[in-house]
Amino acid sequence: MTKHIVEIPENNAVFGKTTAAFANFGYSAAVRAHGHLFIAGTIGRRADGTIPETIEEQTEIAIGRIEEILRLENLDLTALVDVTSYHVDIHQHLPGFVETKQRLVSPPYPTWTIIGVSGLASQDLLVEIRATAAYPDNA
Repeated sequence: MTKHIVEIPENNAVFGKTTAAFANFGYSAAVRAHGHLFIAGTIGRRADGTIPETIEEQTEIAIGRIEEILRLENLDLTALVDVTSYHVDIHQHLPGFVETKQRLVSPPYPTWTIIGVSGLASQDLLVEIRATAAYPDNA
C-alpha cells in the first residue's frame, strides 16, 4: 500500500506552534492512501496554543484546520466525504456548533456523525473533528 503523510509546515499560520503535538503524541495530521485523505481529529486550539472558551470559536478553528490540511493537498471542504465530531456537554454546545458548522460548510455535504463524550485531550476542549476526504477521480 502506498501512503503519503501530509506534513504541516512549522511556520504554518493556522497551526502555529501547535504542530509540535504531532511529534509529541506520535501521529500524523493527515495521511493520503487509496484516493482518500484521512484527517486526524482536529481541535479548536489557536495557533498560539490557547483554547477559546466558546464552542463557536473552537468549531471555527477546528474546521479551519481541516480546511488548511485540505488546502495543502489542493482540496477544499467540498472534498469531504465523511466526518465525525466529538462533543463535550453535547446538549449544551450542539446549537452553537451547528450554527457555526452551517456557516462554514456548504453543499455538497459529507456524511457527519456527532458523538457526545465525557472529555477530550485537554480539559477546556469542547469539540474534536476527524474527517475523510476523497481526491478527484482523475488525481
